[in-house]
Amino acid sequence: MELTWLEGTDIAHLPAFAASLAIGLLIGLERERHPGAKAGLRTFALVALLAAVLAFLGDALATPWMLIVGLVLVGGMIISAHARGEAYSEPGTTTVIALLVCFGLSAMVWYGQVRIAVMLAVVTVILLYFKTELRGMTRRLTRRDLISMLQFAVLTLVILPLLPDQSYGRYGVLNPYQIWLIVVLISGISLAGYVALRLVGQRYGAPLLGFLGGLVSSTATTLVYARHARGHEDLQTLSVFVIVIANIVVLIRLAVLCLIVSPAMMATLLPILSAGFLAGGLALLYLWGRTSKVDDAPVPDIKNPTELKTAFSFAVVYAVVVFLSAWLSDIAGDKGLYGLALISGLTDVDAIALSALRLFNLEQQGAHTVAIAIVLAVLSNMAFKLAMVLVVGGNSLFQRCAIAIGAVATGLIIGAALI
Repeated sequence: MELTWLEGTDIAHLPAFAASLAIGLLIGLERERHPGAKAGLRTFALVALLAAVLAFLGDALATPWMLIVGLVLVGGMIISAHARGEAYSEPGTTTVIALLVCFGLSAMVWYGQVRIAVMLAVVTVILLYFKTELRGMTRRLTRRDLISMLQFAVLTLVILPLLPDQSYGRYGVLNPYQIWLIVVLISGISLAGYVALRLVGQRYGAPLLGFLGGLVSSTATTLVYARHARGHEDLQTLSVFVIVIANIVVLIRLAVLCLIVSPAMMATLLPILSAGFLAGGLALLYLWGRTSKVDDAPVPDIKNPTELKTAFSFAVVYAVVVFLSAWLSDIAGDKGLYGLALISGLTDVDAIALSALRLFNLEQQGAHTVAIAIVLAVLSNMAFKLAMVLVVGGNSLFQRCAIAIGAVATGLIIGAALI
């Protein structure tokens, strides 16, 4: 890290030392708030400077041992300080690790990684500062939630690396690695909503439950609130509000998937999804003033999205749909893909949407065709959920949901017609 006007002077490396010192002061400032911590503002600042000095000397002497010995000495000294000190409620391990992180980040500055080092320093301070909030969050996690996270780790870190990244089949669309990568993506998004839903519970009201429930499974959320409103006229407006939110979240979810899987499709798909979102938002504004606060809104009991059985089932469904999409497109053109979108979209939008995006990435389908297929899948899915509302929630709830969800569908159709 050098400034042009300092080049060739004795203080050419001063900015690197200053950045290291700033990192030490930043982390040390947070630790200074804890009376039980053995290291505070001055200690962290000095350790940061030590790391920069040792990195400088290591470069000058062409040896990495300066930094290694310094890291060992810093760790040993702080552990020794805790061992000799009084027994505080804080065991001191956090401060030890923070000090070592500070040392490492300061060394990164010397090797030119200033931006990433500063970003990581800010993340470190956040983790240190929000100790109470993070501890409270972990205490609200159940054994079931922790198992979900471990299962996601298995899906991502154990199974995915073992799969071959090679295309098979007549149309070259069956790639085991790519298929499982899609499974990981869907599971990750669903897991985020699933854990958030478990943490939030009923504390922040039904609208947030609708958003998080829609992020995991809009179908399950629709079913729960349709049951909740049946026979309770005073709860129907609230249930419509939540069901509409859950279905609008489908559009947000699709936009995120498209951004990750096929960014080139965003220019075509985003305006269509935005039109549906805007229409749905206007319907929500109308419902908002008529929705009374209900404290006993049900929390959707949604199945763990990272279970191996669920993941393998989605992988099979996705593989079948992506193959059928390529095959029907080959023998029947766009109509084949549209027909499959209408059928498969009844129960699951993700599989057909991701299959269509896969065909676009392989240049087997154009952007317009893919966008229309995704819209048809969403409309088919909304029709299926409205039928579910009619059967489970009754005619009154169906009529009110049909108006709001119909607004979303109208927005999508208008957006698709304009592309």
